[in-house]
Formats: sequence, C-alpha cells, structure tokens
Amino acid sequence: MAAVRRIRWRQRLRYWFDGTMDRGTPALIGWLGLASVALIAVVTVLVVVLTNSDTEASGGWGGVAWMSLLRTLDPGTMGGDTGRPVFLGLMLTVTIGGIFIVSALIGVLTTGLDNRISQLRKGKSQLIETGHTIVLGWSDEVFTVIGELARANQGHRRACVVVLADRDKVDMEDQIRARIPEASSIRVICRSGSPLKRADLELVSPNTARAILVLPPTGPEADIDVIKTLLLLNNRQWDKTRPHVVAAVLDSDNLAAARLAAGDHALLVDADDIMVRLVVQSHRQAGLSAVCIDLLDFDGSEFYLTPAAPLAGSSYGEALNAYSLGVPVGVHKPGQMLLNPSTDTPIEAGDKLVVLAEDDLLIEIADSPAPIVEAAIAAPTDRPPAPDRTLLIGWNARATKIIDLLDRFVEPGSLIDIAAPEEPTAAVRAPRANLTVGYKVCEPTTRASLEALGLGTYQHVVVLADDRTDPDHADDRTLVTLLHLRDIEVRLGDPFSIVTEMYDDNNRQVAQVTKADDFIVSSKLISLLLTQLAENRHLESVFGDLFDPAGSEIYLKSAGDYLVPAMEANFATVIESARRQGHSAIGYRVRSRSDVAPGYGIVLNPPKLEPLTLAPEDNVIVVAPA
Repeated sequence: MAAVRRIRWRQRLRYWFDGTMDRGTPALIGWLGLASVALIAVVTVLVVVLTNSDTEASGGWGGVAWMSLLRTLDPGTMGGDTGRPVFLGLMLTVTIGGIFIVSALIGVLTTGLDNRISQLRKGKSQLIETGHTIVLGWSDEVFTVIGELARANQGHRRACVVVLADRDKVDMEDQIRARIPEASSIRVICRSGSPLKRADLELVSPNTARAILVLPPTGPEADIDVIKTLLLLNNRQWDKTRPHVVAAVLDSDNLAAARLAAGDHALLVDADDIMVRLVVQSHRQAGLSAVCIDLLDFDGSEFYLTPAAPLAGSSYGEALNAYSLGVPVGVHKPGQMLLNPSTDTPIEAGDKLVVLAEDDLLIEIADSPAPIVEAAIAAPTDRPPAPDRTLLIGWNARATKIIDLLDRFVEPGSLIDIAAPEEPTAAVRAPRANLTVGYKVCEPTTRASLEALGLGTYQHVVVLADDRTDPDHADDRTLVTLLHLRDIEVRLGDPFSIVTEMYDDNNRQVAQVTKADDFIVSSKLISLLLTQLAENRHLESVFGDLFDPAGSEIYLKSAGDYLVPAMEANFATVIESARRQGHSAIGYRVRSRSDVAPGYGIVLNPPKLEPLTLAPEDNVIVVAPA
C-alpha cells in the first residue's frame, strides 16, 4: 500500500512539473533560476561546514555564496582559486553545474526568442494604433487601394494602413512591397486572420480605426463573405464613435441583404450597377472611363467640399469663375446635394461648394474674375438625335442589364445586335420601347467570324468580358478580339467606336496597342471609389449623383459647342460658355492625344488663364443634366 502511495505521489509531482514546463519560456527560466539558487546554496553550506579556514578566507557565508554565484555564471573565474582540495573540489562542482545551467539558459532563451519571432511573423499579435485605415480581405484590388491611400496620405507622417486577410503575413508584405513602390510613404501593417472571425477582427484594433474597407474576395461567394463581415462589424460593441465602413457588393441582387447586415453606419457600393452604367455611358461618349479614373484616383484633381461663406450672397453661376484654383461643380446645402444646379441658385453662408481641385489647400478665390474672350464663345450646334446602331460582342451576366439600360437612353428605332457563340433567347425576344435586339452567330476570337458581322454598318462596338472562364484567360481572349477589331476598323476607315470590358488593369495597359476608345476595368474603378469614400465620406452624395442617370452626369461634348474652332481663348472662357448652356465645365480632352498614356488627352481643372485652342474633334468635359 505504501508503494502505491509513493508511486501516486511521484506521478502527481511529475504531472505538476510537466504542467509548469508547458507554460513556456518563462517557466523554464524560472526552473533554471531555482536550480541555480539550489546549487549555490548547497555548495555554500558544504564549504562552510567542511572548510572553516577557507570560509573565513573567503569572507564568511556571504563571500562563499558570492564566489559560488560568480563561478556558476563564468567558469573562468575559478582559474585563480587557492585552498584545500575539498574547497577546490566544491568550487569545481559549482562551476561544472553552472556550465550546464547557463548552457540550458542560453538554449531556452534562443528557443523562446525564435518562437516569439515566429509568432510575430504569423501576424497574430495585437495591433495598437489610432486613426489607421483597415482593409479587410485580400484580392488584386488591395494593391490599388493601398497605392491610392499612400498617395492620399503622403503629407501625414503617422498615416497607417492595416490589412487583415487569411493569408501568410510575410507573403502579403512581400507582394505589397513588390507591386506598390509608393507604399513606402506610409506604414503598411499586415495581420493574418479571417475577417469572418470576431477574434481575428479584434487583432486590428477596430475601435480606434478611422475607416474600414471591406473588399470582396475572389470566388463565386464573394458577396456572402462581405455580408457576414458587415454583420460582425455592425453587431460588435463599439467604445465611443465607430469608424465609417465602406464595402462593395458585386451582385445587385445581394445589395438589400448587405444593407440590412451593415445597418446605418456603412456605405455600400453596388459594383454591378456602376459597371453597367459606365459601359452604357461610355458607349455613348468615348473617353468617359478615363475621365472617371482621373476623378477617382489621387494623382490629379479630386472633389472637395469647401465653405461657401466667402461667396455668400452670390449665385452659383457667379461662383463658377470666382476661383483662381479649382472648378466648382455643385452646391451642398444642409441635407441636400446639388450638382450643376441652376446658375441662379443662391449661395448662403452655411452652404459648401463642391470644387474640383488638386488639393483642398490649393482652393483659392481670385482677386478679380478671369478675363473672358467673348469672340471665342461659340453657339451650341443643334444636332437632332438619331437612332444608334450598336454591336455587342460576347455575353456575360451583365449583358441583359446593359441592354435594358441602353433602351432607356437611345432614340426610338435604335438597333443592337448580339454577336456570341450561342443566342441569349430571353434577351433577344424581350420587348423593348426604343431598342430592337438582334442576334448574329460569332466566335469573338476568330477573324473571319468578326468580318462576317458587317462591322462597317455599326456606330458603336461593345466587347464584353467572358465570365465563364478565369479572369486572365477572359482578358486574353478580349485582347485577341480587340486586335482583330482595330485592324478591321483601320481598313474600313475608322467608322465605329470600341468600348471594352476587362478584369485586370495590367491587361488594360497591354491592350493600349489596340487603341480602343474606352477600357472599363471594374475592379480598379470600384477600388478607387471605395478609397475615395474611405478618405472622404461626405463625397458619397457627389458620386451617387454622378453615377445616377436621373441626376447630372459627366459628358464629353464637342468642343465646337463651346469655343470657336482654332480661335485662341482660355479655360475661363470655356467655363463661361458652358455656364450659358447650364453646364459646369471641369476640363477638356484633346483627341490627338487620346492614345497617349497616362492622361490619354484628358486635362481636368486646367489653369484658367493659360492660352487654349481646341479643334472641332476635341471635347469639353462638363457636368450637365441627363
């Protein structure tokens, strides 16, 4: 029975010891420290008991303990010892014991340090930041978002962007450094974790963040992940003020569910709807997508809200040429956004003006109005609307929405032919008010199949990206189709415009050799819009109005409607000419430079006094009623 008790006691002691060892590096260091104390204590007692003379020579108990400690930490200390054999033997014992203890301590510290570094590299440590921007999710859009945030915060020393994604931390950091050189201007911190897990969300300190961007991941269930993330953010307990949340929904059918999940504190972007509208609007006016990219990125001019108090008592029409730097495009009254309002709209002290400028610090009211060249102001040409003939090459999930929206804009008697391998029967047979829909069999990547379509009879060609294959392969097929179309167009004498839908912005840059009129890259445009809303929440109503066909929109109109061709004037004259037509001019496009990157002939917010001469084929960019 006693033997059984001894075994149980030893087992319990061993179990307790193993439990303390499981606590990691601090417990191991503690045991080594305890072993050192025990070794020094035992040797000190033995020296005092067995060697009285050596004890007295060493300074008593304290001196012996101090000598034992030094020999434990440094074996070389024993080299000068003298005394009786027993004393020297005990000093040798404590020295050898110290060698094992110090060696074990070094090993424990090294292992603990390696483990800690490994944990840090896994991106699981708690973030302590204030005023940072959080990006949830990982896709190719994250590079556009971080790049734009870096440009927007170049003047802020403590600007910080935190990325939380279910990927390796080191891999994310390496990709960001390789693909975004400008990211070095701000601090980019990566954390590994799933945005769909509450514990992982807490790693990035959402309570102290300035803004949170929810990026849709890749895959067929991207919106599901976005909706769950919005639910987690909406239902968590916030300290005082919560950051504003910006998210994109890829499928319009999921927008209502996303709004319920997000509550009243998030801004949701309907990516599908915006892309459909941009394709339709670009089909009607070449160069629109390039203008939108220029407005949404942080490289050139952006929209700002500036106090209108200095212009209180004047009208919106008078304010259009009141700034030496910056171009007004609207008035923000309490609770109401008015883009391109009537020129007699009064400006009151509590209003704000929506101004297109390079920076809010550069917005200045001129000492005196810029001179207007009256002789250069042209009368608008009355062009009666005519039916359109459009060819839609390819088919995807957005095609039906594009046709439905196009039916609302075109004149009665317009035609659109669908050129695809298989006929979309429902879209072709559906009745429409203004548009006749036809179908032609076509393999978009085959030259003979494209030539058989009679391309010379169409005014506009729209090439849709194939959503049945992976994005890279779909863009490759689109590139081949564009090359065939451009060659056919040159042979026919440039009779039609080309609007192209692509997935990857890198492929768009490659496709510039095709000289298509517009490249619509959904991922980049949505990423730019999300970034703008994250930096400037108050611009939601501005972009909402611009992308809403019921309000004022951006148009590229013929320069001959504003300036007398070949007559020198200035941009202040363009603004005045547009004002008389009820439009707000924000820039111009030179057609001869439309193929030259990076601006593609587009100049926004130009100097108002700089000499300007526009040809009839050039465009004036205006914000005007639909």
